[in-house]
Amino acid sequence: MSHLHWPLRPFFISFLITTTAFTSGCPQKKLTAFDEDGILEARVRRTDFGVPHIQAGNLESLGFGVGYAFAQDNACVLADIIMKYNSRRARYLGPDRVPGSGDGLHLINDFGFMALEVRAQAEASIDTISANQHALISGYTKGYNHYLEQTGVDNIDPACAGKPWVHPITEVDMLTSLLATALLPGSNNFLAAIFVAAPPGQSFAPFPASAEVAQTLTKKALSPQLNLALHNIALPKKNPLELGSNAWAIGADKSARGRGLLLANPHFPHTGILRFWQLHTTIPGVLDVMGSALAGTPGIVNIGFNEHLAWTHTFSTAEHVIAYQLELDPADTSGLTYRMDGAGKTIQRKTLTVDVAVTPGVTVPFSKHVYYSEQGPLFVAPGQLPWGTDTQGNFVAFALKDANRSNLDIVDHWLGLNLARNLNEFRATFKQYNGVIFNNTLATDADGNAFYIDDSTVPQLSATAEQALRTNPLLVQLRKLTGFSILPGNSALFDFSGPVPYENAPRLERRDFVQNSNDSYWLTNPAQPISGPSILYGGENKAQTLRSRMGQKMLQDAAGNDGKFSAAEVEAALFSQRSYLAENVLEELLVQCQSQGDVPVLIKNAAGETLSVNIADTCAALTQWDGHFHRDSRGAHAFREFAEQFAKNPQWAVPFDANQPTTTPNTLLANEFTLQQLAAATLNLQAADIAPDAELGDVQFIERANPDGSPGNERLPFAGSNNIEGGFNVFRPVYTLDGSTLPRHLYKSLPGTQLSAEAQGYPLDYGSSWMMVVEFTRKGPKARGLMTYSQSVDTTSPHALDQSRLYSAQPRLQPIPFRERDIAANTQSELRLRLDIRAD
Repeated sequence: MSHLHWPLRPFFISFLITTTAFTSGCPQKKLTAFDEDGILEARVRRTDFGVPHIQAGNLESLGFGVGYAFAQDNACVLADIIMKYNSRRARYLGPDRVPGSGDGLHLINDFGFMALEVRAQAEASIDTISANQHALISGYTKGYNHYLEQTGVDNIDPACAGKPWVHPITEVDMLTSLLATALLPGSNNFLAAIFVAAPPGQSFAPFPASAEVAQTLTKKALSPQLNLALHNIALPKKNPLELGSNAWAIGADKSARGRGLLLANPHFPHTGILRFWQLHTTIPGVLDVMGSALAGTPGIVNIGFNEHLAWTHTFSTAEHVIAYQLELDPADTSGLTYRMDGAGKTIQRKTLTVDVAVTPGVTVPFSKHVYYSEQGPLFVAPGQLPWGTDTQGNFVAFALKDANRSNLDIVDHWLGLNLARNLNEFRATFKQYNGVIFNNTLATDADGNAFYIDDSTVPQLSATAEQALRTNPLLVQLRKLTGFSILPGNSALFDFSGPVPYENAPRLERRDFVQNSNDSYWLTNPAQPISGPSILYGGENKAQTLRSRMGQKMLQDAAGNDGKFSAAEVEAALFSQRSYLAENVLEELLVQCQSQGDVPVLIKNAAGETLSVNIADTCAALTQWDGHFHRDSRGAHAFREFAEQFAKNPQWAVPFDANQPTTTPNTLLANEFTLQQLAAATLNLQAADIAPDAELGDVQFIERANPDGSPGNERLPFAGSNNIEGGFNVFRPVYTLDGSTLPRHLYKSLPGTQLSAEAQGYPLDYGSSWMMVVEFTRKGPKARGLMTYSQSVDTTSPHALDQSRLYSAQPRLQPIPFRERDIAANTQSELRLRLDIRAD
């Protein structure tokens, strides 16, 4: 196999170790990586809503404090992350996510991450990573373990208290998890496809690791074959969780203060292992940064601000993996030889082994074969991308190569962002590292500069490969059908050796604004479209999503009379709960449905039967709707159900025009399809037993599951819109697994809608998460923020729903204490942590 290498860049690491900002302007102090006296010490003060402010004298002690504080709030989350990425789910939980179902999800997870070799990479790299990264990982690990030791596993969050998979962790465990997280937008989505890959005529199923294991199972009257009922192994999706975000970096020319102004609005799952957690980290005279970080991030802030800059991220449209179609040698009917530049290459087989709990009290090792070409692991999408003869009669196989494989830059890159004193130092981190993995980055500074870059880790293709993806009809069609790029694997001309460098990444710096709402780089600022980067970044001249268009529209019409934004106006825009689709089509829709009156609309259901639907009540509800998605908006959900149908077959009178990309397509067609879509929406509301004129807060809510996974006892009405209707501050239900094993009540949705009849509405568990507005003033940054799902997953914690209740009552941000006087004035508790590691 080929390996991508991530050099440590000694000069830049030295730069980070020896220089940082002392925010008062005093002489710079040295950033120390490891504790020097063998005693880790950290001060943890918690302000309103349980937000920790962690202070230490070096990175290792800082990581120690962060790890301990995170464990106080979310010990189960970190334990689940460690179990997932270190291939231990089947050992503790058995082969299936649903016991006895044969879904094999724990086997797919464990063998999948083992096939991606993240643990092996961590073991090989732990002693060669930078001192800064190693210190943070070391301290974080010790902090988590110290919490478990002090508290006792039986006394932590009831969701995982006393579970055997909750135990002390190691530095390698943590580094493994970071390496696996880097694969989130790429290989992580191919785990099932890798699991089912096997040569023609051979089985992919795991088998007892030895004859002795098989005999043991037989003696215990257990089948040596695992009950696998795998089905629907479909084409992997680039973004199956639909991760998204909004981000505005407003510069001096569009800011009321003439300085930088930032909006951060990531849209992420409210459950599982991809939750954000708010924190403030300080090393006096060296580091002072506030914001949020994804669970399990060891001591760095992902989205936040310091004295000089504020930054945020959005999920990039870029591709991070390439699939290669191998040209198999027809002379080798085993399918284990492929051709590369005219020479024969052998597909390598490796045997992996994981422990599997086959029944309570019985855990035995099972093995499985996985296969590799020089590009990476082989995968199969049954019926579409085979290992064998395809529909054109070619003898083929498919291999995967991920630009984020062995990416050791994550911690160093974000630490560099945390330490940056100006935009030049901020940009320098992207020249030195490739650690933001799947994100666009938007930033602004105290001087009023606004900066955008998509430096997510993208394969650097040759000109030949780029040309092929743009012009080869077969490859163009495959890319459209599969959602990812497939290149010929028979020539080194199509291979790549690393990520796109900073110089070739799409980027823009302006004095008015840059923005992104998960469309490509193209319209970062419509006044200066970006063009020319690799096709893998997402492309240009494409219709924008309704949410992107809503964001662009608000940037033009939501500012003050002077056309410039204050922080309050940015916050008001965020919580305006507007709908781009409604603002574009509602008036015409009402004309059509009011003209229809009580005359039934005829539509066909899924079975082909003709139904007669009276839309008068739905039309009446839309007539009185205020056009927004506030908690007390009546009829908002009726329009959402119309939008759900409209999205399947949009009825636009004016098509998309690349010369008017933020305003086209537009205008509702007056035809029978529009009324049929409203009729289908009416049927969905009836199926869920929801009145079309109900208040949104009566049907849209969040609910925290009990530790046993049953529905919680408190439903919080939630304002907010949805992508489907072109909202900006968006939420939605997710009716699929969230990648976690933590307890969660999973409602069922009705076909073709986000409504649940069981829940009688929209049980939200995805969307706006960490929300933050930062404004630079003459006295430094002033920030407001909110974590919509609150800080802790522990249902017994006072901070499990406190911020959620605040949002439910009235969506608004809260002041973020950043200055020492504000922290001291708002401190609710203080903890002095100390750990003697001299004996370690």
